[in-house]
Amino acid sequence: MYLPRELISHLYLHLVRTHHAQSSPVLILVALEPDALCACRILTALLKRDYIAHNIIPVSGYGDLARAGESQVRPMRIQNGGSGGTAVCLGVGGLIDIGVMLGLEATEEGEDPTGGVEVWIIDARRPWNLSNVFGGKPPKMALGEINGNIRSRLPEISYGRLHQNYRPGKGGIIVYDDGDIDEELAVEREAYLALEQMPEIEDDGNESDESDTQSESPEPAGGTRPSKKRKSWSDPDEENDSEDEDGRPRQRRRSNSNGSISSSPVRPPRRGLLSTSTTTKMGSTSSNISRSASPSSPPSSPLPPKQASPRTLRRRLLRMRRKHQSVVEAYYSMGSSYSEPISSLLYSLAELLGREDNEFLWHAIVGVSSLELYGRSMTGVGISNSSDSGGPTGWGGERGEQIRQVLRDEVRRLNPPNLNDTRGETARGEASGVIPTTAQSPTDTSIRLSPEPRFLLIRHWSLYDSMLHSPYLAARLHIWSDFGRKRLHKLLAKMGVSLSQCKQSYTHMDMDLKRNLRHKLLKYAPQYGLDGLAPPPASAGKGREGWGFVRSWGWKACMSATDVGVIIGAILEVGKSGVRSTGNGGNWDRGRSEKQEVADEDGKEEGEEFVGRFWEAYDALENVEALKLALPTAQHLHRAILRTGTSLISKKQIRHLRAFRMAVVKEGPDVLLFTHPAALIKLALWIGEAVAEMEREEKGS
Repeated sequence: MYLPRELISHLYLHLVRTHHAQSSPVLILVALEPDALCACRILTALLKRDYIAHNIIPVSGYGDLARAGESQVRPMRIQNGGSGGTAVCLGVGGLIDIGVMLGLEATEEGEDPTGGVEVWIIDARRPWNLSNVFGGKPPKMALGEINGNIRSRLPEISYGRLHQNYRPGKGGIIVYDDGDIDEELAVEREAYLALEQMPEIEDDGNESDESDTQSESPEPAGGTRPSKKRKSWSDPDEENDSEDEDGRPRQRRRSNSNGSISSSPVRPPRRGLLSTSTTTKMGSTSSNISRSASPSSPPSSPLPPKQASPRTLRRRLLRMRRKHQSVVEAYYSMGSSYSEPISSLLYSLAELLGREDNEFLWHAIVGVSSLELYGRSMTGVGISNSSDSGGPTGWGGERGEQIRQVLRDEVRRLNPPNLNDTRGETARGEASGVIPTTAQSPTDTSIRLSPEPRFLLIRHWSLYDSMLHSPYLAARLHIWSDFGRKRLHKLLAKMGVSLSQCKQSYTHMDMDLKRNLRHKLLKYAPQYGLDGLAPPPASAGKGREGWGFVRSWGWKACMSATDVGVIIGAILEVGKSGVRSTGNGGNWDRGRSEKQEVADEDGKEEGEEFVGRFWEAYDALENVEALKLALPTAQHLHRAILRTGTSLISKKQIRHLRAFRMAVVKEGPDVLLFTHPAALIKLALWIGEAVAEMEREEKGS
């Protein structure tokens, strides 16, 4: 079943009304991703305000998900001694049959597999598992929908879609729709429901579609098997001996040896009867209609339609089944992609409940901004397509920009201008395009719009390092080569920024340089193919398209949403205390000695390590001091990406295969760092963008 976007608060309001002190805690299964982490923060804050007990379980893979289902979800079932309850999957469960993975399967015929457990799936990954979307109903509801009229018997659900009068609490699997199920899955819904209602039939593959048009020869009366040799379509014997649609062979009309059939008088056929004629080799024609009744007999009634034989019905059923299966297989073979971030979906829930505030808005902004850092878009995981308008607008295309525009409107609504700012410093700062680096007051915790360039951690690094480690600049300037470094130096020289100035901390740079930085980037960056390096000035038509988001925590810190996304991602990937300096050149050490690096076949040790990182990132989302402490980890990670990517490209260790490019990280001080999948994905995106730019230049030249 699926919950449409306009009813997104329906299940939560029912949970608030029916939850009591004796109810089971809400179980929250969270993926180890910044977007899912931000969504979890929003959901848990809502549950705390409504005094609803909940339990958070980090999930690092399908193994953890199966173990959580065995130890946490199955005991909640009524047949296992529980009282039912609610389990929420954030960032997990969308691609698989979640009922099978969590162990919600019936052991006896007629038993409710969910046992009163209601599973909510909130996931941005696509394609959906259609059994979750259009199935997942309790047995009684499923039987009623199949055996009777859906609208009359089940007014609460139609074709898997929940309506306003749906009463939760019966168990089942419910998917939160962000709008794409209603708009894009009409054909897949029809195919899936048709397959669900079809009887089980074995398809051995021997009966092809040609069997519907090519008839088989009847078995002779003597019981001998017919010859396997097929006759030509133009053979009249084959036509006369062919089977009717009901499977009975037509009788061959024998002619008198003294004369042809055509010489005998034939009455014209009656109206409403089908008359077919066959031309023989001798040029004579024979009629296949029955002999007309005698004049004295009463007129015959219209013949009833012939019933199709079981074999013909089986062929038709197989043909329909293959047709619907091809539709479902085509949907699954489209490849993985990502839709609206679940943090944005949870913020919409808070907004419908009337509880939106700056904390919820900031978590949604960080979750949306983190998608581009991991290359997740509506076409899959890959390099971002930068927009000419500048700014981080590579995710989601037009739909992604619409989501960001809604967030900008929410920032203006929840953070109005300060009326005490009589000098208008805030307005002048936004008009000049200066990147804010400090708060407006000691108690300032507002969110502001900022013309963020495509640099990395610019507020916490020098301008030179921020540009050097930017994946956008690295790919287009060829930073991995000496020639690319010289191009970067020339760009800084044209902008009038000396190396001594740009290599000191950005917050301590000359104020005139910072004030004119965006103007000079817009002027000189296009000469180096960096059209989207900085967002354009605000205009009446486009507004502040491409602008980013910045939040202040008084005098403590001022960070952009991308900065927080980078830091939270680094905590999840390598841990807050992952950087340790050894005596041999500062090699990477993840805190485990070589003796502890043993084979972890079941993945329990690695899962425990991931769970520890999850709680560190979870706490850092609302603790700015923890974010500042984890800042060196993020910087070390991106230094390792630049170092390893430069080594692979300069040593020509990237193999060009037919459909993809492959590189193996097997040496260097950062090998252990890239054992985490998310860190390896960031390295792959950096290399992929560099290789794509090199191949584009080769084709252009």
